[in-house]
Amino acid sequence: MMQTGIPFVFMRGGTSRGPYMNRADLPEDRDDLARVLIAMVGSGHPLNIDGIGGGDAVTTKVAMLSSSDDDWADVDYFFAQVSVEDRLVDFKPTCGNILVGVGPAAIEMGLIAPSYGETQVRIRAVNTGARVLATVRTDGTSVIYDGEAAIDGVPGTAAAIELQFMDVVGGATGSMFPTGARRDVFDGIEVTCMDVAMPMVIARAADFGLSGRETIAELNENEAFFARMEAIRLQAGAAMGLGDVARSVTPKFGLLAGAHDGGSALTRYFMPWKCHPSLAVTGSQCLSACLLCPGTVADGLLEGPSGSPAQLGLEHPMGVLDVVMDYTLDGEDFCVVSAGLVRTARKLAQGQVFVPHTAWAGD
Repeated sequence: MMQTGIPFVFMRGGTSRGPYMNRADLPEDRDDLARVLIAMVGSGHPLNIDGIGGGDAVTTKVAMLSSSDDDWADVDYFFAQVSVEDRLVDFKPTCGNILVGVGPAAIEMGLIAPSYGETQVRIRAVNTGARVLATVRTDGTSVIYDGEAAIDGVPGTAAAIELQFMDVVGGATGSMFPTGARRDVFDGIEVTCMDVAMPMVIARAADFGLSGRETIAELNENEAFFARMEAIRLQAGAAMGLGDVARSVTPKFGLLAGAHDGGSALTRYFMPWKCHPSLAVTGSQCLSACLLCPGTVADGLLEGPSGSPAQLGLEHPMGVLDVVMDYTLDGEDFCVVSAGLVRTARKLAQGQVFVPHTAWAGD
């Protein structure tokens, strides 16, 4: 069987991992591109046995990079979520964890020249229009991966990568509250439909008869909860102007509860057909905005910060994710200025990934 080799850098970004590729090395046509990514990941099998996916939604993600023609950005980041088993590719969302690896990958791929001490990489998230300033540790010739920063959900420590997210409101829908309300009711459950970094449908865990402290396994095995959640998500997606979202991973779904272990609030995030093992970076920003904004379903849940910037500790199944939210609040008028996080990334492999000629014969 003839195969096509495509250069890639394989990286962990935050609590996700996947191939980072030069957009110019891939087909321009979206249908052709989808076939390549499906073959590359091995979508269609629960273990992705015939590809480099890891059998979970956090390990079937792809980052495609290119030099940006934007006046502000250095690098364009185009994201694709490949399904584990359904042979589908969703180009609508973005991924903040994979974005953590964009700065180091851009340097590894020669798109950005490294500086001494640290290198700032200005990133445009093509899928949503968000702008992100990433600060990467470098020694003048290469990326420094060793360091003392630890993030829950990843063993050990690594060099810190500082991220400042800007222009995160309304990237998918055009507004922070795409239904025009801060609270909506679907199937008897009150939710907030919000678009900050990621379009989400957010509810209180208690309204589903949950504590919010359930484990990943307990939630994933709760078929009645998932059936009800998906029915609500589909109605909310239509109300948010996203159309029929039955085959799309957006909007994502999130649950909130009062803090249990010293954080600001307790969260569970869904991808959306399984519970996230920790918490998405984009989702953390939307959940934080929901907690800080008056009139949402999160009213009364937040413990701790008042005033801007606010540092929130979002409890998730594997620990806590800290988010610094810079915002303004004038009466009921709430505006997100930016969100800051510290994450880590590591290069795992580099070389060529191969797909059959039946998927793509190359240019």
